Amino acid sequence: MTGTKLLLFVALSPVWAANTLDIHFIDVEGGQATLIVTAGGQSLLVDAGWPGFNGRDADRIVAAARKAGLKQIDYLMTTHYHRDHVGGAEALAEKFPIGTFVDHGPNRETGKAPDELWASYERALAKSKRLIVKPGDRIPLKGAEMTVVTADGEMIRSPLAGAGQENPLCASAERKAEDPTENARSTGVLVRFGQFRFLDIGDLTWNKEIELVCPVNRIGKVDLYLTTHHGADTSGPAAIVHALRPRVAIMNNGARKGGSPSAWQVIKSAPGLEDFWQVHFAMAGGKENNVAEEQIANLEENCQGHGLSVSAKENGEFTVSNGRNSVSKTYRRR
Repeated sequence: MTGTKLLLFVALSPVWAANTLDIHFIDVEGGQATLIVTAGGQSLLVDAGWPGFNGRDADRIVAAARKAGLKQIDYLMTTHYHRDHVGGAEALAEKFPIGTFVDHGPNRETGKAPDELWASYERALAKSKRLIVKPGDRIPLKGAEMTVVTADGEMIRSPLAGAGQENPLCASAERKAEDPTENARSTGVLVRFGQFRFLDIGDLTWNKEIELVCPVNRIGKVDLYLTTHHGADTSGPAAIVHALRPRVAIMNNGARKGGSPSAWQVIKSAPGLEDFWQVHFAMAGGKENNVAEEQIANLEENCQGHGLSVSAKENGEFTVSNGRNSVSKTYRRR
């Protein structure tokens, strides 16, 4: 942050801004709940956090939705069927209207815990419509273009517009053991608003990420990158992170979940990276593997649940704001 001018964040009024795409990274303490509000006033929530904790995550999502001026969540996209992503869906559906659930189809994991999680999800589904997606599909929101790039272990076959370049990092990319879990089946989306591009691929794991960008990069460059799998070292090889060349990365880690030092270093060293923000200080990383405190939403393990927000313009300019300390920074159009 040396030499960087920090601007005071002015709180948004509880009405969606007609000329921006707004993204709210809600703190669900190591899970995911990313609320996207389009320039057309429609919304997509990516995942619903954890179950339990006296409805903590559902309450935080509802508070963020109301602050954004929403009366319902138009689409709730479940990236995959793990407790930290879909566990809060049933509680949320009881507290706030959800128009359509989006997912990759059936849960591919079986056993007592997965079956109980699936039963909870089915109870939430009973209150709304459902849309099962595959790579290449579009989520029909007004005011932004949202393309599904991964789902159920598959991925887009053809490069997106502007992508398709050969990826030189593939030659040295080492693979890990195959992941049989729902993580590898994560549904991921590329969000485009004019010249602004944001990628969220859930908890997609190492080998699948390499497949997505090798031998050619089918995604291209992005402005904003949500670190895969909360910054865990089972995801995020340089082959994808460096090929994406994100201008800004946001890590939705918990104090003791994600934020692996090795994964953090891959992100920090990405070519063209202008900045890096975190939802939590990663206890495992120490000072040397965490960003500056002013760019971390929660410094304490027992936190107040502060989040990060992004407001993007069609020309590619966007601002990241920290809900804890009212610090924000604007990244000008390229």
